[in-house]
Amino acid sequence: MSKNVSVLVEAAIFAALAMALSMLPDFASWFTPSFGAIPLILFSLRRGPKYGILAGLIWGLLHFVLGKVYYLSISQVLIEYILAFACMGTAGFLTTPLQKALKSQQTKSALLFALSGACLATILRYIWHYVAGIIFWSSYAPEGMSASWYSFTVNGTAGGLTLFFVIISIVILLKSQPKFFQPNH
Repeated sequence: MSKNVSVLVEAAIFAALAMALSMLPDFASWFTPSFGAIPLILFSLRRGPKYGILAGLIWGLLHFVLGKVYYLSISQVLIEYILAFACMGTAGFLTTPLQKALKSQQTKSALLFALSGACLATILRYIWHYVAGIIFWSSYAPEGMSASWYSFTVNGTAGGLTLFFVIISIVILLKSQPKFFQPNH
């Protein structure tokens, strides 16, 4: 199997894993972290932005296949299921410096690059959700609360919790299995 096909299969597997984790029951409604972000960001840090963005796009599209889309309008769906999920792959923009740091055994630098990639991806995703919250979900804001503050609190909480669990996963994996981020092919 060629390298490209192998990486494409890997992207599909990580997207499916992200979707499976997305099926965990919400424990706090919209404030629930996105556990699917964990494998997506790990994969993106392993394979780079091209394949990471593709895996994020696949993850977003799987929501349609499985009937897990909250549809208000086409533009809302494009923002929240295409753009936001594809942004998870932007963690991969830090893959090259992460891998160089690991190769030269600069563990602290590697951790900094991995966490920076995770922050980039999570923040970009939740910026899109924040924008969608203001434009499309403002009617859910409690009376007297501005749409921007409502969207910030809902998406900021979910984004912060998501980033928290992603950071824990990165720290554990980077310390126990740094080779994960250095694929041979």
